[in-house]
Amino acid sequence: PKDIWPVQNLAFNYQMLRDFDKANSTIDRALAVDPTAPSALEVKSKLAILEKGDFSVAEKAFEAVKPVPMSEELRLKIGGSRTEVFLLERKYQEALQQAESLPDNEVAGVPGGLWSKYYYVGFARKTLHDEPGAQAAFQKAKSAAEEAVSRNPDSEDAHIQLAKVLAYLGEREPAIAEAQRAGELRPESKDAFGGPEIAVGVAEVYTVLGEKDRAIQILDGLLSRPSAVTAQSLKINPVWDSLRSDPRFAEMVQKHGGKA
Repeated sequence: PKDIWPVQNLAFNYQMLRDFDKANSTIDRALAVDPTAPSALEVKSKLAILEKGDFSVAEKAFEAVKPVPMSEELRLKIGGSRTEVFLLERKYQEALQQAESLPDNEVAGVPGGLWSKYYYVGFARKTLHDEPGAQAAFQKAKSAAEEAVSRNPDSEDAHIQLAKVLAYLGEREPAIAEAQRAGELRPESKDAFGGPEIAVGVAEVYTVLGEKDRAIQILDGLLSRPSAVTAQSLKINPVWDSLRSDPRFAEMVQKHGGKA
């Protein structure tokens, strides 16, 4: 079978430039080779969400891959993606059930898997107004992130993961310190793809901590240069809900092509 990774990578480049026509036509080439390739379907799904806030492509993709033979790691990855889309759809109970259905001993074998599970559980429980349950989940995510940082102190992903859960746990100064460390390890000046991803995480930390000025400033910058942030993604993602009452957030989203 033809290797579709180069095509996916090209589509990702177009996505970062927000050239969705070219991104879609490019990933369609990969899907023409393998219509049920999970990685290509994931890209196609993300494009629809980022450009239009359209979840129908993702829903069809989840159905399409159900009968496809796959490794345990891929099955768990898809389970995590299913949880993430449920959260974006604001189907919090479904997201919680999906995340909690992933066995700890299995997700622990996937890089960042245990953190992701309990971050999602914590976020879902928080939105469902189960604060004790959310805090318990975030504590588990914190432990997973701390272990990852201990194993690899120079992992920017581990630091930003730790920063996020520290923010949700109300540990303000440590959260900011970890977020800043992640940004130092992977600045946009050195990584045009990974750098913006870390910056989104930093913006989330400031949002959770109520630092609206700093969060909006970061997001506005990301919207002004190549990144995976779009007006639609800000509009639909519940992570940014606490910013919506700020007129500057609405102005920013509108300026870049959407309504808050």
